[in-house]
Amino acid sequence: MNLLDTTSTVAISLYALLSTAYKSMQAVYSVPAYDSSASERPVDFDELPSVDVIVPCFNEDPGTLSDCLASIADQEYAGQLRVYVVDDGSGNRDVLRPVHETYARDPRFNIILLPQNVGKRKAQIAAIRRSGGDMVLNVDSDTILASDVISKLVPKMQNPAVGAAMGQLTASNRDDSWLTRLIDMEYWLACNEERAAQGRFGAVMCCCGPCAMYRRSALVMLLDQYESQYFRGKPSDFGEDRHLTILMLKAGFRTEYVPDAIAATVVPNRLKPYLRQQLRWARSTFRDTLLGLRLLPGLDRFLTLDVVGQNLGPLLLALSVLTGLAQVALTGTVPWWTVLMIVVMTGIRCSIVAFRARQLRFLGFSLHTFINIFLLLPLKAYALCTLSNSDWLSRGSAGSSANKGGKQAPVQSPTTESCSTEFSGRGSPLRRLNLSRDSSRLVTSDGICSDE
Repeated sequence: MNLLDTTSTVAISLYALLSTAYKSMQAVYSVPAYDSSASERPVDFDELPSVDVIVPCFNEDPGTLSDCLASIADQEYAGQLRVYVVDDGSGNRDVLRPVHETYARDPRFNIILLPQNVGKRKAQIAAIRRSGGDMVLNVDSDTILASDVISKLVPKMQNPAVGAAMGQLTASNRDDSWLTRLIDMEYWLACNEERAAQGRFGAVMCCCGPCAMYRRSALVMLLDQYESQYFRGKPSDFGEDRHLTILMLKAGFRTEYVPDAIAATVVPNRLKPYLRQQLRWARSTFRDTLLGLRLLPGLDRFLTLDVVGQNLGPLLLALSVLTGLAQVALTGTVPWWTVLMIVVMTGIRCSIVAFRARQLRFLGFSLHTFINIFLLLPLKAYALCTLSNSDWLSRGSAGSSANKGGKQAPVQSPTTESCSTEFSGRGSPLRRLNLSRDSSRLVTSDGICSDE
């Protein structure tokens, strides 16, 4: 047995042992330890808390945004509900105007038009600082909420130790392509295995952006840290959901998962946008894993195994595959043990998930193994080598072309909006907010400009 064959065999064997250990425990802990009907019981608040829903949007499709806002407007929640739609300097604001005007007629909705693109995080913060509800629900503009999402999330927040809670994500465009079907299954696994197991110990490591509720008192305490995240001296503009979750855990709050709160979000239906998204997420995961390592001694030992498995496991798999490919190229022999282990582990995992989910479609998730080995592992290696890169890699900023990396960058020369009031429908104003570091200007319905 040559050195390459030995290295590949040892690496895949260690990967199999590590993956089996943490995946088995993950499957056990993901089963609720309490009666799931508890979420149906009356909320133990003196009165239902007020909820502010914040929807930042940038160059969103009008139909997609309208569907998102309609799902929020239709929430079956008896408490006070306010919605803040933050248009982050969209270049297609003219086509979005009918959507803005439609929902501006609803007294629960506030439409905030930022004069320039400042990024999702600062757009969220603009609304958070304007609002005052007991709970804050962050919702992505391409996400549709089930009508009972808020009613499902609020009971989890009755424990004052809970700082954040997320719902279950699905792909709203699951049937678009083979890729969206795989991503939908990937979301199911991420939510109902990974997040569910972490939630067993009150330590969900990432309350995902499409649907996450926060306790305002905790959020306000962490807002400055959230706004000014840096990595190696450079501003970190993505991965806001994971970073905010880590800040909540560092502050001593619990973070929870609520599987009954269903949110459907749009996922990439082509490989190139999917890989760009995964590169951005990989960088965010590596950055905040470094930050979160300090938390592990104070958490259950399963969380340490979970973090080690998710970060060391791919490295072992990558080493095994690389040495196996080198063996084929240099010696012409196939590392059959490596191939057999990957096939067997994939088959067992997909079969178990299909049984748990009661859906045979999960047998098809075995195709994701090819994407993981030949695309995602190299991409994660590249992400690890380029952690300082903060490019969004997706859409250009409003009013300007995308830069080299597709970064959602602020407009360099902001346009000053005039102090004028826009009305629609029954006279509800479209409120304008000029975001800056120290102050903001709000145009109210009486046309008076005031500093906040």
